[in-house]
Amino acid sequence: MDGREVLEDGSTDAIAHGGDLDAARKLFPAAPEPWLDLSTGINPVPYPLPPFEASVLHRLPSPGDLARLKAAAAAAYGAPGPDHVVAAPGTQILIETLPRLCPPSRVAVVGPTYAEHAAAWTRCGHAVRMVDDPAEAEDAEVLVAVSPNNPDGRVFAAETLLRTGGLVVLDQAFADLETVETASPRPGLVVLRSFGKTYGLAGLRLGFALADAALARRIEAALGPWAVSGPAIAAGLSALPDAAWRREAAAARAKDAARLDRMIARAGGRVVGGTALFRTADFPDGPGLFRALGEAGIYVRRFSGAPQRLRFGLPPDKAAWCRLSRVLK
Repeated sequence: MDGREVLEDGSTDAIAHGGDLDAARKLFPAAPEPWLDLSTGINPVPYPLPPFEASVLHRLPSPGDLARLKAAAAAAYGAPGPDHVVAAPGTQILIETLPRLCPPSRVAVVGPTYAEHAAAWTRCGHAVRMVDDPAEAEDAEVLVAVSPNNPDGRVFAAETLLRTGGLVVLDQAFADLETVETASPRPGLVVLRSFGKTYGLAGLRLGFALADAALARRIEAALGPWAVSGPAIAAGLSALPDAAWRREAAAARAKDAARLDRMIARAGGRVVGGTALFRTADFPDGPGLFRALGEAGIYVRRFSGAPQRLRFGLPPDKAAWCRLSRVLK
């Protein structure tokens, strides 16, 4: 899930998605190839997956395969056990599914944030409003928050959110590489975790919901059988138990984010938020810089409601860092 612009009506036609290089090529047809895509918040240094057996492509995943994946996720994310874990083909489908399991409700979304949350609840007939702060959502029956938030990096404690007394959906897609409190599932709280962002394997489509056992069963039933592919299960079983890799990745990406902050400051920008996987900054001429980067084949995120604002993912290697530095200078 990368940053998307928040639409007041929750509609989806105009929601811009990071990673859309087809759109970048239309905007800048003369830009050099290959493109350097910094428009997403995905770890640019992916987990080194070992080869998996060809059989995971030839057969349907078994209940035992899924049970082992859920156990690995419970251990990695601090859930009480696999009964509290739902495995899904990415967190986006979970964002779409949760509103369908609730009766028409008053929903507050803490924003600006990832626009698909408000859009999904709106499509299902819920009364959705955006709030700047969870304290403004006292009358809400459902509260949705992203922590760390995209694109400003704000962090919300689960205990604070739960004071509303209704259902809380806490999207912690960017939490794995941060030094923030991660939430455990309990009645009234659903936590979403992204595998693809943390491990740089977004194309596998794997994500998790952590919830009390009864709600987890309802979400799982709504997704239907074989929701997660064999290769995604194999990747999860390999990567989720590797706590040492996560620690090393967190330290390395934090250094990268600090390096990016320095480059942004030298270019006259002011960092206004972010996480270890992206930085959001204001520039005196945001549209001009977006154009200069695009003409150089570098794609970053922009925001229609804040034209001075750009969001940068992390470059993957030395050549990419040098390429970005040349334009920012």
